[in-house]
Amino acid sequence: MMNDALIVLGAYLVGSVSFAVIVSRMYALPDPHSYGSGNPGATNVLRTGHKGAAVLTLIGDTGKGVVAVLLARALSGEAGAYGLVVPLAALAAFVGHLFPVFHGFRGGKGVATAAGVLLALNLWLGLGTLATWLVMAVFFRISSLAALVAALFAPFLSFGLFGLRPVTFCMLPIAALLFLRHKANIARLLAGSEPRIGEKKNDAQAEQRVAQRAENTDTQTERAKQ
Repeated sequence: MMNDALIVLGAYLVGSVSFAVIVSRMYALPDPHSYGSGNPGATNVLRTGHKGAAVLTLIGDTGKGVVAVLLARALSGEAGAYGLVVPLAALAAFVGHLFPVFHGFRGGKGVATAAGVLLALNLWLGLGTLATWLVMAVFFRISSLAALVAALFAPFLSFGLFGLRPVTFCMLPIAALLFLRHKANIARLLAGSEPRIGEKKNDAQAEQRVAQRAENTDTQTERAKQ
């Protein structure tokens, strides 16, 4: 039991390694918490204009999810998604990315790390979720919408593959936390101002449009009352 707890704790610590911060220091870039969205992830690092740093961040955040789960599988002897410790380790690695102990518990949104842990848990679970993201991204060209739909789909896919096993229950908090981390994106989606893939629109402009739309709605409501 103690070994299982240590495996889960180790997965959390692996997830707590912020590659956005590490890569930014490697390339003498600003701290990703200090600009753009303040999110230490590949998308925010890309705002510096350094595509190589953004790619390395994406690979690192995805890779640490894979490594955490594979280590848990090796140390626990469980067969991936069919046990208890490995799914818990996957969840712990994801939580580590969101709330990293090494970086003041200020982490990223978790999309890349979630992809990594799902792929390592079960290839079909990971590929099915990634395929959902890809289809949504191609048709709607909105990265956040694709991520949210994929997050919503993952627990259902897990249930279809494994039934009511621990892995399916672990998918639920992962999906919920992804939605919580995308609150600002959801607000912009509802306002119709979320940037599409390939558009160069910063957060300040998007938030300004949201505020303007809200103001226009309030004005129309006041006029209707008069």
